[in-house]
Amino acid sequence: MNDKKQLDFERISRRIHDVRVSKGLTQEYIANAAGVNPSHISNIENNKVKISLPTLVSVCNAMSVTVDYILSGEYVNPSSSLEESILIELQKCSDDMKERILKIILALQ
Repeated sequence: MNDKKQLDFERISRRIHDVRVSKGLTQEYIANAAGVNPSHISNIENNKVKISLPTLVSVCNAMSVTVDYILSGEYVNPSSSLEESILIELQKCSDDMKERILKIILALQ
């Protein structure tokens, strides 16, 4: 029995695009950091090509996010778009800011 889960490359492409845009990074910047052409980044974001693992790692490093963060939707689906938006915004925060946000959340519960 073959129960291998297929990756949703369309979702991965969308997450890469959303994170890049939320951080104000250009496709050219990501391409230079990843060692690929800007058109390749565009093709990835538009789901015209499947991103390779080495390129995914380089793109994530350029955006200062983990591969797990980009793939997280593959294994744990956020219950709402609100949760995903919160995660994207948290990625922009410093560690100090994240600690303060956590304290606020804990105080509200």
